[in-house]
Amino acid sequence: MYYDVVIAGGSVAGLVCAREIAASNYSVLVVEESHEIGTPEHCGGMVSASGLEELGIIPFRRILEHRIESARIFVPNGESFAINSQRQGVLEINRREMDKQLAHQVQKNGAAIMVRTQFRGTAKEGIRTDQGEIKCKIFVDARGVSSLVQKDRTGIFPSAQYEIYARWIRKGNIEVHFDQERFPGFFAWVIPSDEGRGKVGVAGRGINAAKSLNEFLSTRKDYTIIRKIYAPIWIKGPIKKFVDGRTVIIGDAAGQAKPTTGGGIYSSGMGGMLAGKAISRFLSSGNESDLLEYQNAWKRRFGREFERQLLARKVLERLNNDAINKLYESITPEIIKDVEKSDFDFHVGAIVRLLGVRNSAKAAQVMIDEELKKILRVVSSNL
Repeated sequence: MYYDVVIAGGSVAGLVCAREIAASNYSVLVVEESHEIGTPEHCGGMVSASGLEELGIIPFRRILEHRIESARIFVPNGESFAINSQRQGVLEINRREMDKQLAHQVQKNGAAIMVRTQFRGTAKEGIRTDQGEIKCKIFVDARGVSSLVQKDRTGIFPSAQYEIYARWIRKGNIEVHFDQERFPGFFAWVIPSDEGRGKVGVAGRGINAAKSLNEFLSTRKDYTIIRKIYAPIWIKGPIKKFVDGRTVIIGDAAGQAKPTTGGGIYSSGMGGMLAGKAISRFLSSGNESDLLEYQNAWKRRFGREFERQLLARKVLERLNNDAINKLYESITPEIIKDVEKSDFDFHVGAIVRLLGVRNSAKAAQVMIDEELKKILRVVSSNL
């Protein structure tokens, strides 16, 4: 078999990339190791309406679960505050159905998809799979975090997410729970899919994710688990090279998920779109610079935001529970109103406001050393 481009990974980045290349009339094959596109569904499924539109996805009714109306943030001592999310246009979607819609777009543009096909490595003239060798000009790695595990384990957090039925899940209202002892460097979440149904998950540095999630759920009552997913998340930002010879790396495999939350539907999907356009230009021109432009284009869009998210992560990872509780005491209604105006896809400004570095001397006092204060000044500059 021969194709101009072979893409390993049939999630949002790989499918968007395939759609863009096939639209330029080049032959494309997507190989996916799972038995169907959209499975397993790892992510929480939150994305902005504007992000979906830019990715060229108009959600069908079965894809769009609902709009997120509010987020309640819990600190370690059990106190909480709510953020009205309606202005941010955040949606909770069915990722399985969204990926299938993208697969349909790929097929309509003339590309091919092979499921239950495992990528086993590159070859001299293409790639090797468990179905045999496939020749191609360009190989695109869209396999997700699994392709990063062997490269740098320090950026990997274990996570667990259960889909559950529970009366205490309220449609449109998510929960985020911070506790540096139970979820170091990250948090627990409750994301509703409907009234009484949703996804509950945890992640953190070095934790036993299943044990931590079971302990988190033990504080709740009257729930039924209908699905369990265990998957690592990447929080270390983009890798150094998105293009290596004739291999192009996109999505989570390129570290294009947000360092703060691990979410990446929009940023990874845009990686696929920008890579697809760059590959199409390269196949037409043969100029290496056209292929390399992909990384430049992604960094122009997301580079500065991701750099600041990484700095914000350094601050958050060094706060203990006492410091987080004290920061909560410093949050004013004015800060919450500022956060409610923030952009869901570019949210460092919201994090800085919640840390209170502009508005509260009390908040600054809980930062132990000068290094943290320097980091905070860098993050908050030019916001």
